[in-house]
Amino acid sequence: MWRWLRSTLRRLRRSPAALLTGGGRPPAAAVVAAAMERAVVRCVPSEPKLSLRFVLPDGSARHMQRDQGEPLGRALARIATNAAKGPAKGAKKSKKARAEGGPAEETAVSLTPVVRLFSREGEAVAEEVPNSVAWQDGAVLQIGEAQYRVERNPPALTELRLPRSLLAGFPVCPKVSTEFAAPQHCLFRWYREQRPAAGGEKAAGGGGDVPTWVEAARDERVFTPSNALVGLRLKLQCTPGDGSQRYGPPQEVESSGPVEAGPGACTFDSRHLYTKKVCGPGSIRTVTCNILADTYAQTEFSRTVLYPYCAPYALELDYRQNLLKKELSGYSADLICLQEVDKSVFVDSLGPALDAFGLEGLFKIKEKQHEGLATFYRRDKFSLLSQHDIAFSEALISDPVHKELCEKLAQYPSVQEKVLQRSSVLQVVVLQSATDPPRKICVANTHLYWHPKGGNIRLIQIAVALSHIKHITHDLYPGIPVIFCGDFNSTPSSGTYGFINSGAIAEDHEDWVSNGEEERCNMPLSHPFKLLSACGEPAYTNYVGGFHGCLDYIFIDKNALEVEQVIPLPSHEEVTTHQALPSVSHPSDHIALICDLKWK
Repeated sequence: MWRWLRSTLRRLRRSPAALLTGGGRPPAAAVVAAAMERAVVRCVPSEPKLSLRFVLPDGSARHMQRDQGEPLGRALARIATNAAKGPAKGAKKSKKARAEGGPAEETAVSLTPVVRLFSREGEAVAEEVPNSVAWQDGAVLQIGEAQYRVERNPPALTELRLPRSLLAGFPVCPKVSTEFAAPQHCLFRWYREQRPAAGGEKAAGGGGDVPTWVEAARDERVFTPSNALVGLRLKLQCTPGDGSQRYGPPQEVESSGPVEAGPGACTFDSRHLYTKKVCGPGSIRTVTCNILADTYAQTEFSRTVLYPYCAPYALELDYRQNLLKKELSGYSADLICLQEVDKSVFVDSLGPALDAFGLEGLFKIKEKQHEGLATFYRRDKFSLLSQHDIAFSEALISDPVHKELCEKLAQYPSVQEKVLQRSSVLQVVVLQSATDPPRKICVANTHLYWHPKGGNIRLIQIAVALSHIKHITHDLYPGIPVIFCGDFNSTPSSGTYGFINSGAIAEDHEDWVSNGEEERCNMPLSHPFKLLSACGEPAYTNYVGGFHGCLDYIFIDKNALEVEQVIPLPSHEEVTTHQALPSVSHPSDHIALICDLKWK
C-alpha cells in the first residue's frame, strides 16, 4: 500500500498542478493558450455572501455560497472537497471489493485536487485574503489540472421577453432586464421563421416540427416587421453587455404567435410627419396623453356603454400597446407625461419600449389603484435632479404648505370628506439640462378627479398642486420654470381652467356649488404663476360616443418658455372614421397634445 501511495505522490509532483502548490505562478503562456472554463463569481457589496459557479471536468456543475469576509483559504478547501465528491463516489468499491482488501480509501484521498487562486498578474493569492477581495475579474482558479478564468459580476440577463401581440409595421420592443449590464450595451440579433416551401414541403435544413430560422436584423434593439413577415414567428437572441466590452452568455426567446397584419392608417400617422427628428438642444418637445388604463377599458360597462362602437379586439391591451408604442416613439419627444398608466404596462411594456428610444421613465401609482402617472424624459437632454410626488389627500392634511387651505376646507366637512377620499396624485420632477447645466425645469403631471359634478373637488386638488409646485420652484429651486401637463378633466369654461390661467378664482364662482348647495364651499384662491396653455383650447382632446371636449393641457411658464410649434391634432374625419375613440386605429379615448417649446 505504501509503495502505491509513494508512486501516486511522485506522479502528482510531476504534474502541472503540483508545480503550482509550491507558491509559484502558472506559466502565462500556458494560461493564455489553454481554453479555460468560466468560474462565475457574483459579489454584491450589499449582500453578505458571494456565489461561485463552475463546471468540473466530469461535467458536474457546482454552485457555492460563501461569506464575503471569509478567508480565501477556507473557500478553496471547500472547493477541493466539492471537486473530490464526484470522483470519490466513482472510486468507491463494492462491499465485496473492499472485503478483498483493495486500496479504496487511499484512492478517494488521492482524488482530492490541489486548489489555488492566482491573480491576473499570475501571483498566488494569499489564503488569508477575504473572499470579497480575492475573487477578482480575470483571476485564474486552478482545480487540479483544470484552469478556470474568474468572471466577477459578468453581464447577465435576468429577463428577456417579447410582446404577445406582433403587428406588421409596428415596433417590437423586447423587455430586457439585466444584472451588471445595460440594455443599450447588449447585442441583438433578430430571426424570422423560414416560410414553408410551396406545396407544404419542409424548407432545406428543416425537420419535424422544429422551425428553421433566418436572420432578419442585427444590432437593433427594436425591430419593426414588414408585411412580408405576416404569418411568421420571430426569435430574438440577446447577448448582455456592460459597455466595457464585457459580454455574458446569450439567451434566446421566441414569439408566442406570428406577426399579424396591422390596421392600416392610424390617426397619428400624419402627426409623425412633423416629428421625424428630435428637436434641437434649445427646444423641448413635450407630449401629454391619457392612454386609457386597461383596468377601465376591460369592463363590461366600457364594452357595452362607454365604447360599444369599438371592436372588442381593439380594446384588448396587447393590441392597444402596439399602437401606443408606435405613436409615442414616433413623436421623438423630450418629455412625455402620461395618465391612466397601468403599473404592469409601465413595467413590462411602455417603460422598456421608450427606454429603447432614449427615454427614462418614472412612475407614480394612485393610492388604492392599479394605475397612475408616468413621466419620461430624454436621457441625452436631461438628467434627474429630484422627485417630489404627492397624493393630494395626504399632502393636504400633513404638509404645512397647505395649512391655510386645510383650515378653510375644514369649514365644509362634506366636501372635505370627498376630497380626502380621492386617490388622485401629482407627479413632479426637477430636471437639469444636459447641454446647459444652469438650466433647470420643473415638470408636473396630474390627473384630476373625473366626475362631471366634481368641479369643487378639482379646484381644491389644483390648489394643492399649485401650492406644492410653488414650494419647489420658489423655495427648493428658486426661479426655475414650470411645465404642467395632465388630464385636468376640466373644459376651458371651467373654474379649474380659469384659475390656472388667470392666477385667481373668486369665492362666488359657480364651480364651488358644482354638486349642489349641500356641498357648497366658497373660498377665494390664488397662485403666483403666469401659466399659458401651450396648445391653446382645441375643440376636443377626448372624443367618445356620449361626450367630446377639451380636458387635457400643457401649461407652461410664459415668463421663461415660449411655443415654437404645436403639432396639429388629427382631423375630425380621422377621429370619426370608426365613429369615436378608441378605435382600431387609435389606442385611447383621448388625443395626445404635442408642442415644441423653447427657452426665452
